[in-house]
Amino acid sequence: MTILIKILQFVLSLSILVILHEFGHFVMAKLFKTRVEKFYLFFDPWFSLFKFKKGETEYGVGWLPLGGYVKISGMIDESMDKEQMKLPPQPYEFRSKTSWQRLLIMTGGVVFNFISALLIYVLVLYAWGETYLPTANVKYGIVTDSLGHSIGLRNGDKLLTIDNQYVDNFMQITPDIVLNGRKTIQVEREGQIINIDIPKDYLPQLLKGKGQISYRTPFGPFVIKAFGKESPAKNAGVLVDDEIVGIDSIKFTYYDEFQNYLSENKSKPIVLNLLRNGKSLDITVTPTVAGLLEVRSAGRSLDQIFDLKTLKYGFLQSIPAGIDKGFKTMVDYLKQFKIIFSKETKAYESLGGFITIGNIFPGVWDWHSFWNLTAFLSIILAVMNILPIPALDGGHVMFLLFEVITGRKPSDKFLENAQIVGMIILFGLLIFANGNDIIRLFRK
Repeated sequence: MTILIKILQFVLSLSILVILHEFGHFVMAKLFKTRVEKFYLFFDPWFSLFKFKKGETEYGVGWLPLGGYVKISGMIDESMDKEQMKLPPQPYEFRSKTSWQRLLIMTGGVVFNFISALLIYVLVLYAWGETYLPTANVKYGIVTDSLGHSIGLRNGDKLLTIDNQYVDNFMQITPDIVLNGRKTIQVEREGQIINIDIPKDYLPQLLKGKGQISYRTPFGPFVIKAFGKESPAKNAGVLVDDEIVGIDSIKFTYYDEFQNYLSENKSKPIVLNLLRNGKSLDITVTPTVAGLLEVRSAGRSLDQIFDLKTLKYGFLQSIPAGIDKGFKTMVDYLKQFKIIFSKETKAYESLGGFITIGNIFPGVWDWHSFWNLTAFLSIILAVMNILPIPALDGGHVMFLLFEVITGRKPSDKFLENAQIVGMIILFGLLIFANGNDIIRLFRK
């Protein structure tokens, strides 16, 4: 059910963004009296799932969910309609419009996506506000793994600043280190302030999910609510609603201490100290080779552990706040391109396709998360489409700018070949990104 909910949210979000993007092209084309022959959600090679015609435009839904398109008369696009281009230009065709009109038509989709993202952020902030965990309120300190320990961090350190700059939102610590190339971390440990250097080889590992800096949480109460498929705890006789109070008569203050003890005793018999119906009980269990009991507890929500901060916005306040959030999100996303193409970080190895994108949605339907993620994806769609790659909007814009600057229009044959090259590049990127997803699935 969780996977189905993720898929439904992803498909709905993608559909909204594709329609908005193509509507941007559609509106600008109509503004300059350019004929739009088709307006499709998803692609329709060979057949469509649904279609109808109104006026001069056919509207429909294709079966291949890789995006969508508007087919504009007299334009070399993914349809590769060469026969139309052999005929004399008509006043209603794209090729008959001025270079500035064609430029506005081609940027219409990107502009609509970006404006939509800003509008969504404004409405989200107005409806829900913004809740986050302040760094100063991470009262139990941080927790990290062996990679974090290797650079000098320790579980329980209280994070103060990054490059001597305070980051108010704790969840922005890792993105700040990655995107802004931070050099040092300042922490408080046993009353002393310690400066920790961030080595160059830390960033590539951080991008792979290692060395993450998270918040430390208390261990208990740990009341079991579910088991994994091959749970050694269940096989040993542990029941739902049993409470783990210790292992081998050792009491744990923090959850990471409990995890570390299991990891140190993987595949070794341990004694779980339990409470069942208020009575003490000991059961011998052998953790898996990964050091797991495969049990899940009810747990406590973040606001039950920490003092979260919530910013509420009136409608007028939400407008500048939403616009600011949209621009900041775009700037942060643009910074990622430098990282992706860096030989040092090898971030391209972490590129993902549809599975990666779908997994960012929560496993339960949450409209707050849905609209936040939709706004984020809208910015991604805008940025990706404006890249100067033939077959993308940015490719068309690149050739139009060349025409505006030089006064010379590239030939139709050149544009046809460029479109083919661009489509090959895009399909290559699509295969690479989704191939990474498949490889990661097999490695799990």
